[in-house]
Amino acid sequence: MALVLGAAALWYVQPWASKALAVTVETATPAPLILVLAVNGRLAPQHLVAVKPSVAGTVTSVLVEAGAVVQQAQVLAQMDASGQQAQVRQAIAGLDAGFAAQAQAEANLARAEALGGNVTRTALGDARTAQQTATQEVARLTALLDQAQISLAKYTIAAPVAGTVLSRNAEVGQVVDIATALFAIADPGKLLVETDVDEGYAARMTLGLPAVLQLKGDSTKRDGRVSFVAAQVDAATGGLAVKIAFDKTVTAPVGLTVTANIIVERQAAAISVPRAAVISDATGASVFVAVAGRAVRRDVSVVDWPADRVQVTAALTVGDVVITDATGLSDGLAISLPAAAKADP
Repeated sequence: MALVLGAAALWYVQPWASKALAVTVETATPAPLILVLAVNGRLAPQHLVAVKPSVAGTVTSVLVEAGAVVQQAQVLAQMDASGQQAQVRQAIAGLDAGFAAQAQAEANLARAEALGGNVTRTALGDARTAQQTATQEVARLTALLDQAQISLAKYTIAAPVAGTVLSRNAEVGQVVDIATALFAIADPGKLLVETDVDEGYAARMTLGLPAVLQLKGDSTKRDGRVSFVAAQVDAATGGLAVKIAFDKTVTAPVGLTVTANIIVERQAAAISVPRAAVISDATGASVFVAVAGRAVRRDVSVVDWPADRVQVTAALTVGDVVITDATGLSDGLAISLPAAAKADP
């Protein structure tokens, strides 16, 4: 009798039979969809000026520190100009001598002209030539003095624009050349976000795309728009340089990390599924739909986008019951649905 009961129990349990796999599902329903590309960038000034000396030499004084607010033409540093100052003094002395020679030549010409017929034509001509030569020499010496003074001014490092000194790389006694950036000046009230977009999404980047920006350590979300898109992808990094301008003025340190959500596209109604529901292989993309207690694989067309949900553009219709996680599924596999899904009409 016990043997019979044991056999009956074994038949009831049927351990050799495949159990239905419990799955979670959702019903395909059109809903508003926003394609958002999330990237990280950094705050940068719209215009950054690197201040470099016009001549090589030794820095003798530095008058501003990083963070200082400066006006245009304000002196930032001074370089050793003793050699150039000597050239200016020499040019002044030469010009003074030129003026004296010019005055003497003009006096000689005046005497010759006053003598009238008592002076030979040759002597009169020589006096006129000497006066013209002296005048031309004064003009040449004046130009030399101007050139020497212009060169002297180059030893004074002045701010080319008004703004804030972001960095200072000048020290007293430092020997610099014309390639040395001594200061960086920018207007901190005019900031934007600099970032790189993967080349896979480069074609979707256009001027004017809206963006939501959030500064590191700040919960405030700020609106902005793409203001610059590079004309080519960086072959070394595979990134496309993009700049995003704030709609309203932002005050924050240059270089601060910013999270940018660039809104690439908005759709009023689109069908999307969880990314885990999509299987992608060499043949394309597919999802599993629940049909009569079975998982049925269906090839679909999707818009692959770096988001939790993937837009399906073909092969799914409104009302299809989509299995939200395709892990472990195969075509025709027996499945069991949640009670709520079974109760749905």
